[in-house]
Amino acid sequence: MTHLAHHDHAAHPAQRHRAGGGWRTAAQATLHCLTGCAVGEVLGMVLGTALGLHNGATVGLSVALAFVFGYALTMRGVLGAGLPVRQAVKVALAADTVSILVMELIDNSVIAAVPGAMDAGLGSALFWASLAGSLALAFLLTVPVNRWMIARGRGHAVVHAQHGH
Repeated sequence: MTHLAHHDHAAHPAQRHRAGGGWRTAAQATLHCLTGCAVGEVLGMVLGTALGLHNGATVGLSVALAFVFGYALTMRGVLGAGLPVRQAVKVALAADTVSILVMELIDNSVIAAVPGAMDAGLGSALFWASLAGSLALAFLLTVPVNRWMIARGRGHAVVHAQHGH
């Protein structure tokens, strides 16, 4: 599914993005961000755990991959809409940086706070439950951040502005 198809653009006039940004728009933007973050986060945790990396290196790998996949997902959509690569990079950075940063701070703080979660193996329910719970909490706490940013024409609103809205 392309980024354009991912959002119901008809339900999001430009004025709404700039002047109010609704909770639905913010939730969709956060879900979009969560998708890229989750892929990177899970892959980083799996690789770090499987390779026997220490906790700091595993978290670092997870965060780096969350940013890579988060930006890549946005770039895929805006490139598909016809933006040149240079502009697509700028849009992805503007649209997703704060959202990914907030999500990663929450996600990794939760995982670090759950006793034994970072040391649990890939076959452990504790590992997967703490990872899933941390991503769910990160989503819930990032939605208001994205709503605030979209209402001010920032964050994910930048993506919509590039699509001629």
